[in-house]
Amino acid sequence: MDEESVSMPLIHINGDEEFVGDLPAIEGWRGLLKASCNESKKLWYLAGPAIFTSLCRYSLGIITQAFAGHIGTLELAAVSIENSVIAGFSQGILLGMASALETLCGQAFGAKQVGMLGVYLQRSWVILTTTALLLSMVYVWSAPILKLIGQDDDIADLAGQFAIWMIPQLFAYALVFPLSKFLQAQSKVLIMAMIAGGALVVHVLFSWLIIFKWGCGLWGAALMLNISWWIIVLSQLAFVLSGRFKEAWGGFTWAAFHNLGAFIRLSLASGVMLCFELWYLNIIILLAGYLKNPSISVDAISICMNFIGWETMISLGFNIAISVRVSNELGAGHPRAAKFAVINVLGTVFIIGAILMAAILIARNEFPMAFTNSEEVRKAASSLATILAITMLLNSIQPVLGGVAIGAGWQALVAYINLACYYIFGVPLGCLLGYYFDFGLKGIWGGMVCGTTLQTITLCIITLRTKWRKEASQAVERIKVWGGRN
Repeated sequence: MDEESVSMPLIHINGDEEFVGDLPAIEGWRGLLKASCNESKKLWYLAGPAIFTSLCRYSLGIITQAFAGHIGTLELAAVSIENSVIAGFSQGILLGMASALETLCGQAFGAKQVGMLGVYLQRSWVILTTTALLLSMVYVWSAPILKLIGQDDDIADLAGQFAIWMIPQLFAYALVFPLSKFLQAQSKVLIMAMIAGGALVVHVLFSWLIIFKWGCGLWGAALMLNISWWIIVLSQLAFVLSGRFKEAWGGFTWAAFHNLGAFIRLSLASGVMLCFELWYLNIIILLAGYLKNPSISVDAISICMNFIGWETMISLGFNIAISVRVSNELGAGHPRAAKFAVINVLGTVFIIGAILMAAILIARNEFPMAFTNSEEVRKAASSLATILAITMLLNSIQPVLGGVAIGAGWQALVAYINLACYYIFGVPLGCLLGYYFDFGLKGIWGGMVCGTTLQTITLCIITLRTKWRKEASQAVERIKVWGGRN
């Protein structure tokens, strides 16, 4: 399909642009309620399965850690380090780079240029597989890298061995993330949820069998985690190649290797944007290790991070949903519909965030009990309840604003905003409060929450001031340029 043949669905009346099929003007409370209900149905149709899919994928690593903990404490530490540091680092880069596909596929699908989706998918595979090949060196050299940053030698050596065993998972990331974006752009989210749920069931049953019944230990844990991820990859790939996507998938083509420059630039901007977000809160755990009585500080912040991690899976579902809604509507030339989708989702996640915030404040003395029996750790974690509650509220809104940015194609702008708010403002302020003014863990986290607040306010202002008609008019040009056609 010729990319140059794309045209915006608009007409001109007295010199003004009118977008055909856009959301009509809303009149009165009944009209607003009806429009909100219709938009919420579209949102939850995408967000519900996306949340379930994210939770299932997230649980694969958590379950492997749980099984490793029953092998031994050293094994648990090694798997935890590999899963959070080595695999987490690589996953952040690859998932971020794949979000470029979220912009292009979503806008192309909305513009009814469905034939380009398969080409974009293959271009993303080329870029992410090459990146995975480079990242595999981090896996190979992970033991000395972990020792260099101060990790215990025994843990580093075993984590390094486990990381080498997990290289197949790295290449599974490179294939499955673009496949997921390809399916999400076309609202094929239910099949993704079914595949992720099936993979999780298989993972639990066979991990227990291989690790304990067959006595394969840590090697068996790595084998099963790799297999589970490749079950997801091959199942999604089989669905794409099944003939259900005759328009979107035209077969493998050499066009995937042509004019990759603009695609690479958008992929890199997307990767930087998401990595700055994913790594930000993890820095708190690292900084906590340099405080007085670091074991208590690290344990307390780790308990809080567990709650934030589960909430992030919910936020990620809405991130995916709104990026699809915005990209589809902009690609279709529906600026009012895109703007209304953004307003609707922000109201939804604010309510969810407020409920979670209230729950943490109410259960401030009880929530640490789920993770520790130590009275000292429980008191330390409880003392962080207020900051945790504020973070839960911000963490429900901020990822959704990131999803709006992905849907609209603002990745490069948001990457600069994240760099300034998080690492130029938030981290130094946290270190100043935590170490210089001796506020400890509260100071570190409080300073970094200020960075998140600044970033959220900045994105809110940008979103509210966005000229959606202009964004819709530029959507097709963005498809042509960022899709790889100079």
